[in-house]
Amino acid sequence: MNATPETTAPKAAGKLLYAQSGGVTAVINATAAAVIETCRKHRITAYAARNGILGALREDLIDTTRETPAAIRALKHTPGGAFGSCRVKLKSLQDDRARYERLIEVFRAHDIRWFLYNGGNDSADTALKLSKLGKAMDYGIRCIGVPKTVDNDLVVTDCCPGFGSVAKYTAVSLRECALDVLSMMDTSTKVFVMEVMGRHAGWIAASAGLAGERKDDAPHVILFPELVFEEEKFLARVRETVDRVGCCVVAASEGIKYADGKFVADAHAGTDAFGHTQLGGVAPALAGMVRDKLKLKTHWAMPDYLQRSARHIASKADLEQALAVGRAAVELALAGGNAVMPVITRTSDSPYRWKIETAKLDQIANREKKLPRSFITKDGFGITAAARKYLSPLIRGEAPPPYGKNGLPEYVTLKNAAVRKKLPAFEM
Repeated sequence: MNATPETTAPKAAGKLLYAQSGGVTAVINATAAAVIETCRKHRITAYAARNGILGALREDLIDTTRETPAAIRALKHTPGGAFGSCRVKLKSLQDDRARYERLIEVFRAHDIRWFLYNGGNDSADTALKLSKLGKAMDYGIRCIGVPKTVDNDLVVTDCCPGFGSVAKYTAVSLRECALDVLSMMDTSTKVFVMEVMGRHAGWIAASAGLAGERKDDAPHVILFPELVFEEEKFLARVRETVDRVGCCVVAASEGIKYADGKFVADAHAGTDAFGHTQLGGVAPALAGMVRDKLKLKTHWAMPDYLQRSARHIASKADLEQALAVGRAAVELALAGGNAVMPVITRTSDSPYRWKIETAKLDQIANREKKLPRSFITKDGFGITAAARKYLSPLIRGEAPPPYGKNGLPEYVTLKNAAVRKKLPAFEM
């Protein structure tokens, strides 16, 4: 029997609107749960925008007060985006002013005084612009960016919620696949290529390196987007590794490029709604090179959505940080913060310790943190001790979801009850 939702009337005037943006993670719903629970603690009504910023533009809002405390708690172990997300980037205030003004109009109609946007660089940029427009239109809206991205490419923050879990999935999956390859290399696959996400930043590719702890452990080759891809050098390393080890396991970032700037995956590429090249196809391209030039039997895998949705193997450290930024975002908003983001600051490597601090959105928006060269070995094919020191704490600990009698995880689906609309429809 489900408990009834909390119905205590809010003490403070105004409501808070929370929205999810971009690609989801294994722990973004944990951040959402922390936001909602913190709002309930302060007796603040929390709404959510259905499908990210689109929901705010369409006045398609969700009343989270209709959800039971148990359902909100269950979000902490449920992957995906509970309220829906989207890949929509608003342009400058000048070029997209009608849409920004529509957002302020929706906020005003529903007495929304705090807006929390849970996403990456583009979301930080949108929150920053909205905070400026609110002032210009004399509407008291406090805009808070909430960090999230599996790419780990937000500046200022030590790491991004969502990354630790995808890093753990990547390292575990590669280690397990490598054991498979080693079992069959005498008569079957000699080269295995695993493609990972990372358009411009090689943090996920680097995390694959955690799978190996001794010389000749897989991955034998890691390809980073920060370095130019050299086909002859790559093939020579593969050949040498197969001759020495008996097989070669490769971890490749989707964003590796040739010297002329062309993506290796361009033959399979399109563009997403942000106008970014939508990659995917590096693994078959590399496997084809090896097969054609070295005449070795190959296999490849592209985890794609699996790597960012694998809640069953989430990092406990990542979960704790996802919860912490959600709580901190609400506290920042209620304390009068505006155009800021709660960020993670590492205070110790061993033992691993961290704390939440505050950064201004104009220090984060539209900036990208790439993998330092000091994290990549001199030959360009592996990770250094400095990389391990940074990465290892982020994948530690397990926080598995509860499992039912059917052997499957028990995830929650929210009611997502709609808030009654007050405005005319908006032409997108």
